Amino acid sequence: MIKKNKQIIQQNEFTKFLLYTTPGGKVKVEIFLRNETIWLTQAKIAELFKVDRSVITKHLKNIFKSGELKENSVCAKFAHTANDGKTYQTKFYNLLTDI
Repeated sequence: MIKKNKQIIQQNEFTKFLLYTTPGGKVKVEIFLRNETIWLTQAKIAELFKVDRSVITKHLKNIFKSGELKENSVCAKFAHTANDGKTYQTKFYNLLTDI
């Protein structure tokens, strides 16, 4: 079970980060929640599935190339403040869509 410790950090009136860890603190997944939709970066998708980020990049390219999903329907750039305090435009993916 991943939902032991749960923190909600308000970024602004539209967005939240949810942080989940196991009781032992071994798993930490950052989820970007916007308008009741979960968004993850490629790095966080890779962390979730315990694979290298390049594997996720390859799969996403194939999904978009095949037309299984449209990139503009499941990908969005959000401003994200990194640990260095700088704000970056980061691509997030919503793969929980039925589009």
